Amino acid sequence: METRIINPWQWQDQLSYVQAVEVIQPVGTLYVSGQAAVHADGHSSTDDMQTQLLLAIQNLEQVISEAGYECKNIVRLTIYTTSHEEFWPNFPIFQNWIAKHEIKQATTLLEVKSLNETLKVELEATVVK
Repeated sequence: METRIINPWQWQDQLSYVQAVEVIQPVGTLYVSGQAAVHADGHSSTDDMQTQLLLAIQNLEQVISEAGYECKNIVRLTIYTTSHEEFWPNFPIFQNWIAKHEIKQATTLLEVKSLNETLKVELEATVVK
């Protein structure tokens, strides 16, 4: 698999994403449902945004890994949050995770009215191999 990053500008670099990713001849594509702060027993977290974001990232990593893919090959990531005011102070957690895996992904951040039950953040990804 080969990718090509398209960035006509540089301002997006400080936000840890790219404008577009072209995937050339992938072996496989994994479409991951939104992963949130849901514990292994199926109970939704009632914790704060930071704790929920960390668990959502952990759940996303687990699904990707169990499918035989790698986080570094995430090409599309959509972030849903019920509060951008609560999310932004925790944005460095997201940026550190992106840097750790050297992910170069197209990203969209959406504030939504609600997520399932008590959830505050959900991560949806497309991964290639």
